[in-house]
Amino acid sequence: MSAFPFTIAATEGAARTGTIETPRGTIRTPAFMPVGTAATVKALTVDQVAATGADIILGNTYHLMLRPTAERVKRLGGLHRFMRWSGPILTDSGGFQVMSLSGISKVTEEAVTFASHIDGSRHVLSPERSIEIQADLLGSDIVMQLDQCVSWPAEEPAARAAMELSARWGARSKAAFGTRDSQVLFGIQQGSTFENLRRESADRLIETGFDGYALGGLAVGEGHEAMCAVLDYAPAMLPADRPRYLMGVGKPIDLVEAVARGVDMFDCVLPTRAGRHGQAWTWSGALNMKNARFAEDDAPLEPGIACPASRDYSKAYLHHLVKSGEILGQVLLSWHNLAFFQALMGAMREAIAAGRFEAFRRDFHSRLGEA
Repeated sequence: MSAFPFTIAATEGAARTGTIETPRGTIRTPAFMPVGTAATVKALTVDQVAATGADIILGNTYHLMLRPTAERVKRLGGLHRFMRWSGPILTDSGGFQVMSLSGISKVTEEAVTFASHIDGSRHVLSPERSIEIQADLLGSDIVMQLDQCVSWPAEEPAARAAMELSARWGARSKAAFGTRDSQVLFGIQQGSTFENLRRESADRLIETGFDGYALGGLAVGEGHEAMCAVLDYAPAMLPADRPRYLMGVGKPIDLVEAVARGVDMFDCVLPTRAGRHGQAWTWSGALNMKNARFAEDDAPLEPGIACPASRDYSKAYLHHLVKSGEILGQVLLSWHNLAFFQALMGAMREAIAAGRFEAFRRDFHSRLGEA
């Protein structure tokens, strides 16, 4: 039994809504986790993040181990105290950076050795060291196994090698993690877009046994249709009584389609990254606030969302801030985008609970002009 009980309250087709109970609070699923890469959700205070409705945030092992170092965070009371976030935190393992920094990293059976993008210093990240950083030094609530992710497109031999290494690293991560009362460990399914590899990965993860299961190796360039094709079968390979987490995803349409296929948790930098570049996500799609058509638009972005950035500022004002390069524009758009993403997750939870998720899904596509 997991230390964090996962209860499914309602289902509709493969879609499901429920809760994950943690010592630091309840996570309502489907859940979107704002990304706090370097102990901060960019441009926002933790109070603003909490006010959007986020139950949990994500921290990044790779970035925090380099700066300010995981040991310093530990000395300062752990990641929750350091950044003043009282809710649950999930930390990624650093595995994605293994792929993205492939030019300055070397992967062996034992570990990945890489050069810091900050100062060129050399570091070694093994499954055991990743667990130590996440669980013992940062003090995260949900810990991820170290894995190897391949970029897309991937040849099957390369995808197999990464999947098999991830499975072995998963077993080592589990041994290093042991049994804990106030933290849990998630395994990561790999296999790129190959159904046979996804099946083998799932079987090996289940044999090892984890508190939750992530779908890795997506959102790496394969595109929405290819991602959905994998999600047509991959989530169902994982245990139905444990949370399923799709890593690094994504756009609102990705979230809706993944929930329809049985995914419970998500994270993505998109809301804040888009906000910093002048883009606002709304129920009718993404808006480029640099566009001159907003120069005299006195309407707010989304008056129905209980967020000051969504409700209390006109598009004309936001357009002015973005065009003027004012930092407040980045703050307000990032805040709005996170509030919109949380409103989307809340709407899906309500729709599933009411047995009208498919109607919600059709309506969402229709609003985007995809009916």
